[in-house]
Amino acid sequence: MTGLDPVTLAVLKGRLEQIADEMDATLYRSAFNPIIAEARDACHGLYHAETGATLVQGTKGLPIFVGAMSFAVQAVIRRVANGAGLEPGDTFLFNDPYEGGTHLNDFRLVRPVFRQGKLFCWLASVGHWLDIGGNVPGNYNPRATESHQEGVRIPPVKLIRAGVMQQDILDILAANSRVPQSNWGDLNGQLNALDLGERRLGQLLDEHGEAKLDAAFGALADRAAALMEAEIRGLPEGRIVFEDYLDNDGVTDERLTIALDMEIRDGRMLLDFSRSSPACLGPINISYATTVAACYVALKHAFPDVPANAGVLRPIEFVIPDISLLGVGPPRPVAGYTETILRLIGVVFGALGKVVPDRATAAPFGTINALSLSGQRKNGTRWVMFSFFGGGLGGNPESDGLHHANNPISTATIPPAEILEAAYPVMFTQWALRPDSGGAGLHRGGVGAVYEIEALSPGVTEVALLGERGRYAPFGVSGGHEGALNRFAWQTKDGWASPPMASKVVGVKIVAGQRLRLESPGGGGWGDPMQRPRDAVARDIRLGFVSAEGAARDYGYKA
Repeated sequence: MTGLDPVTLAVLKGRLEQIADEMDATLYRSAFNPIIAEARDACHGLYHAETGATLVQGTKGLPIFVGAMSFAVQAVIRRVANGAGLEPGDTFLFNDPYEGGTHLNDFRLVRPVFRQGKLFCWLASVGHWLDIGGNVPGNYNPRATESHQEGVRIPPVKLIRAGVMQQDILDILAANSRVPQSNWGDLNGQLNALDLGERRLGQLLDEHGEAKLDAAFGALADRAAALMEAEIRGLPEGRIVFEDYLDNDGVTDERLTIALDMEIRDGRMLLDFSRSSPACLGPINISYATTVAACYVALKHAFPDVPANAGVLRPIEFVIPDISLLGVGPPRPVAGYTETILRLIGVVFGALGKVVPDRATAAPFGTINALSLSGQRKNGTRWVMFSFFGGGLGGNPESDGLHHANNPISTATIPPAEILEAAYPVMFTQWALRPDSGGAGLHRGGVGAVYEIEALSPGVTEVALLGERGRYAPFGVSGGHEGALNRFAWQTKDGWASPPMASKVVGVKIVAGQRLRLESPGGGGWGDPMQRPRDAVARDIRLGFVSAEGAARDYGYKA
């Protein structure tokens, strides 16, 4: 079948996206782990039977998984071709970050959908499990020098073979976690999501047939490619360079460079990362698949009207040397991938801002501040709390940046204090906006936040942080100022202490009654601060976004 009328195509697009959305909702409602259930660190989609390319992505899943999951499905396709075989009722499970992108906590389930004995497409689910072994509870080990120190690595294996659950795989997973019950709940949530997706897709196929859906998949991908090419043709041709920095890799206290040479020519875009730093010792490396996925997210932010499928990347060419920290293989550590992709997305934004200055957006706060706390409850059971935190987004040509928002890699929500306090022996003694953290500008950067957490566990609470922006602040554009730096500190018997590596630390121990404090960055500012209206500065002071001292310093404002 070739050609679908626009109304039918729109209906099928909506029905297909609804399938992925329902899969997302099923997992969010059933997961045991707050990072999935509350923060929505998960994703579902439909993928091409032969190529693994993204066919349909839900509207609720984590954007960074959109590009990465295509590589995950391709890994399963290779596994099948190399002798694993495939039959109805199979479901593959794995977390290999070099095959499917991201890091070891993200477990992927990939299931074939057959019609009349022939493979029609793949369904896939990914979710962030709370703990999978390794040296640091929660697995964000800022001192890791190889993946074996980050957790257990599982290649694509058949968790379900012809409809029969493989108990030995379950036993291996349970034995390699501090909180196996949490992982068990998340696994079952993902399996239920795949079951629902398979039923819904079967109903749609029964109604419209394989040929019509195949035609819809092709048309949607072609439309995405054509729209992206049109967007690129609307940009000035030429070559633009931009770079930004990471504090360090957690092991060696030296800055790392994420450098982009962007070339726009004849409706195509080249993203060349050859000048970026080489692979590093610590866990700030990422795989090729993760780099491509991060670029996909950046481009989708820049061109939001382009549909979410593999067609988006057809007009894009990548140069990602395998010697760089953006294209590593095993056993290079990758637990802190979030920090690197945030900087990578930022440099894409920065380069595009040079191409089209009137659409430039200042840098967001640029770190998830991956914080892990762990210990033992009164009854002797282990607990592991992992969470990420918000900050300010950059000012833009139309408005100030958002306060206490999430990063552009995510549609996730920051886990609420009430949920974390109910699940773990901690108490938030402060959760507030951070004055003067947003970069000054005609359009000010959004402000970050201050979080203070008190330990309640009867024994020692172990603390680890893997963050960024402790030394290189979020940049401003068009004359806007930088946002504030990231800060972290914890109480000791001798007073407050801070990480020697600025944004990364492991091995911190606090006891009941002691606190830790995290102050997240604000976003960069847009435009000359002296052009900001006086009434807007006065309002910022009144609402506590800017102090009187900050207003005088950055805006020349006197009450």
